Amino acid sequence: MVSFPEAVKMFFKRYTDFQGRSRRSEYWWVALFNIIITAIWAVLFFGLGGMNMQTEEVSPIGMVLIGVIAIYGLAVVIPSIALFVRRLHDINQTGWIYLGLFIASLIPVIGMLASIAQIVIACIPGTKGPNKYGPDPLDPGAGAADVFA
Repeated sequence: MVSFPEAVKMFFKRYTDFQGRSRRSEYWWVALFNIIITAIWAVLFFGLGGMNMQTEEVSPIGMVLIGVIAIYGLAVVIPSIALFVRRLHDINQTGWIYLGLFIASLIPVIGMLASIAQIVIACIPGTKGPNKYGPDPLDPGAGAADVFA
């Protein structure tokens, strides 16, 4: 199992790496990290008066905070796609499935089903042993350390 700090470090280190495999723990620790970042942003936004609730106007500090979270969101788009593709590789599936899920997410009712499918895919255990995308990241003797180096 990958620890929380290791998973976040790998997420940013392998930000454009669409090769190899990623374990479930790596995926879910990164998901938790992004939820924490969003929660901290929300606390700052509302705690520092980012929006006047009576007039529903965004203050200047709110605009800055919206800019910060937008930049963060843009910064993690490609790494998030790469991580999900590696997660697909771990279950011995092609990364092109992500494109199908993305397109499906644009269709109103089908989009909800695509989101559920992404959660299910992220929960499926990886294939045991090496597959066509690389060695098993859970097998320390199979060169997994080289995959994440």
